[in-house]
Order: sequence, then structure tokens, then C-alpha cells
Amino acid sequence: MIKFENDKFLENLVKCIANDLRLDYIRLENVYVIRSHNAKTKAYARIYSMPSAIRFALRSEPVYVIEVISEKFDLLSKEDKIKVIIHELLHIPSNFTGGLRPHGKKVNERIVNNLYKKIDVSKCPN
Repeated sequence: MIKFENDKFLENLVKCIANDLRLDYIRLENVYVIRSHNAKTKAYARIYSMPSAIRFALRSEPVYVIEVISEKFDLLSKEDKIKVIIHELLHIPSNFTGGLRPHGKKVNERIVNNLYKKIDVSKCPN
């Protein structure tokens, strides 16, 4: 069974990365980070958004949840953890409307690596 927990450390890391990269379109107060245990996936992390019909019914603003898969993510180096988080943040579109960008032109390894080079890693929590 999958277990979830909130992770304030990773939320702070996400905030540090988004701020350092000046991803100002991301409303960080509407981005949550959770850690999962026992998830059966090949992914290191995943991002979710709330469907627009549900947001409408709940009168909610767009919300994004980044799920970190503990068993895989925790084994990564700090560099690779930051790259995974950059990758997940890139899925958030610049209009922050609740949708998700697909892999391709705006979400790919080349962009992740270029953005990683711009980060001052010493500012981010260990």
C-alpha cells in the first residue's frame, strides 16, 4: 500500500530552485510536495494538477502537487535531485492555469541541464 507524507524540506528545496531560476510565474503557495513510500513506478517523481471541473466545483485556484518517490529519489545525488525537481517544475505552464506541459519542446533533458547550470546550489538546502 502506498503511504504519503508531507515534506517541508523538499517544499523548501522546490522554493529555493524556483526562486533561484526566477520561475516567477509559479505561485509557490499553490505548489505542494509530498513523499510517497511503496509506489510501484519507474519514476523518481511525478507532478499532478487538479482537473478544472473539480477546481470549479471547489472554487479552487490551480494547485500542483509534486510527488517524490522515496525509494528512488532518496538514492540520487544532490545534483540529480535538483534536476528531477527542475524537470517537474517545467511541467507547470507559464500561465499557471492548472494544466501540465507534456514532455517535448519545453520539458526535456537539455533544458533541465541548462537550467541546472544557472542554479547556485550552495543556496539550496542539503
